[in-house]
Amino acid sequence: MSWPTSHQLLSTGVAQSGYLRNTYVVKKNEADRTRDLVARAILENGPATAADLSARLKITAAGIRRHLDSLIAEGVLIAREPYPTLSSKGRGRPSKLFIMSDLGREQFEHSYDDLAVSALKFMSSKSGAHLVKEFAQVRAGEIERKASLIKDSNKSLTEKNKSLAKLLTDEGFAASTAKKGKGEEICQHHCPIAHVASQFPQLCEEETAAFSRILGTHVQRLATIAHGDGVCTTYIPPAIKTNKRERANA
Repeated sequence: MSWPTSHQLLSTGVAQSGYLRNTYVVKKNEADRTRDLVARAILENGPATAADLSARLKITAAGIRRHLDSLIAEGVLIAREPYPTLSSKGRGRPSKLFIMSDLGREQFEHSYDDLAVSALKFMSSKSGAHLVKEFAQVRAGEIERKASLIKDSNKSLTEKNKSLAKLLTDEGFAASTAKKGKGEEICQHHCPIAHVASQFPQLCEEETAAFSRILGTHVQRLATIAHGDGVCTTYIPPAIKTNKRERANA
């Protein structure tokens, strides 16, 4: 039996240490990717509990908690108590909801532009409040222009709503649709201009008006990220059915 030389021992040690370093880097990168998945799940789907995230991402409860604690420590997420509901009374302590912070939103692809805020403030301060409204109308008009095919189509309201959600997602709003009572909701889980809109609500108002024109029906904005809600929610009531005689007289 021959013993390894000092050179062989040194080479083996270097190789092992390099392997350990590479393994550490791989594990660290995997942890970062998983943490980003957790953050993006909340960005795109709205506030969620640890149990919701664990089931959606197929990650253990302990793993989810570890990533949530890390994201909270970094200021990306905020933990809050859920709003009380009639169905929650009499039960145990409800699970906390995890929501995306303003800092967290900034770290994703679409962040607000401080220059835009400064420019709108300057316009408003120079007796130009009407200019801010006109700017909001132009921006909403651009959304309406991009949605012209949806607006002019003969599709059902549900199909139009889904198409509008897809368009908004392409524009950076991470939108989805859901049933809400007899009607539907369009939910925007991310808002590229949330910081600006929090100071200039005209942007949200004109955007809502554009949705109404695109869908061809009355809509109601129920919540906005700009006002501190986890999701921008717009309610679309069910389409009103008319008989042939009513349509002929219209």
